[in-house]
Amino acid sequence: MSILASPQSAVRPRSDRPVAAWQLELRQAIRDPEVLLSVLRLEAACALAAGQFPLFVPPSYLARIEHGNPADPLLRQVWPAAEEDTPSPGFTADPVHDAQSALQPGLLKKYAGRALMVVTGACAIHCRYCFRRHFPYDETPPSEAAWSNSLQAIAQDSSIEEIILSGGDPLTVTDERLAWLINRLADIPHLKRLRVHTRLPIMIPSRATKDLLECLTGTRLTPIMVIHANHAQELDDAVADSLDRLRRAGVLLLNQAVLLRGVNDSLEAQAELNLRLIDLGVTPYYLHQLDRVQGAAHFEVPIDEGRRIMAELRRRLPGYAVPRYVQEIPGEFHKAVL
Repeated sequence: MSILASPQSAVRPRSDRPVAAWQLELRQAIRDPEVLLSVLRLEAACALAAGQFPLFVPPSYLARIEHGNPADPLLRQVWPAAEEDTPSPGFTADPVHDAQSALQPGLLKKYAGRALMVVTGACAIHCRYCFRRHFPYDETPPSEAAWSNSLQAIAQDSSIEEIILSGGDPLTVTDERLAWLINRLADIPHLKRLRVHTRLPIMIPSRATKDLLECLTGTRLTPIMVIHANHAQELDDAVADSLDRLRRAGVLLLNQAVLLRGVNDSLEAQAELNLRLIDLGVTPYYLHQLDRVQGAAHFEVPIDEGRRIMAELRRRLPGYAVPRYVQEIPGEFHKAVL
């Protein structure tokens, strides 16, 4: 099939296909803050944000949150705290200037040789610090026509050697639709690498299905997966098995984390996270300084404090276990190493 042909029949899910375990988890995710408090046996209701960015917590992730602990680092990542409604100077709806990097709706190009497809607006979890929490997904719906337009634009730009699938989370898309998209990308001669940015193997470990492994590794493109874990508590045995399946299939695994106040802003938390990643066959890639997105100011750690943590981390860990501490500065040709 030509990369410009209509994908309508190729990507439509088969109605006779049973619902996968990971899809059931998405349906069972908690969306009501009061239900979350009840499940976690938190007696006092915490002050809530106004609700512009809804709660979404899948069962697998929920099971790793400590009951009765309002300061749990995993809970803090998903709880819609009232601080989100406090205006903060310098915090904006588009802190990394995605809008200015768009080649067309759903296709971004910021750096040489790479382009990013916003495959979907759906996620397996709503991280409260997400730099795309205000992204206009309704203006770039993940339709077959949008995908075909992006494929055409990529095919016309021979400088693009690597395509990044992002979102939302691209692994919320079914294996059938992903396979169609990846095969069409592999038909573009100048593409060499396929990179997937995702939290699904962490949030819902059952997402690492046999069909997913086959579509990631079944073309000539070199598969790279950048997962997102911020705390060692996220990396339980089920996640370890998920990552092991991906690694054994031949997917290069990297991790990016965000430095977050009250989550991982200590030497101990960073050391435990990065050593756990190494033991699971995942290379610590980036530790991001928080993107200054509106609603996330309470997560920000000052850069000087982050540098101090990194200096201590380098003294404690072998070099291969230390991520690069970086910040995305809009308009720059690469991330700034802090």
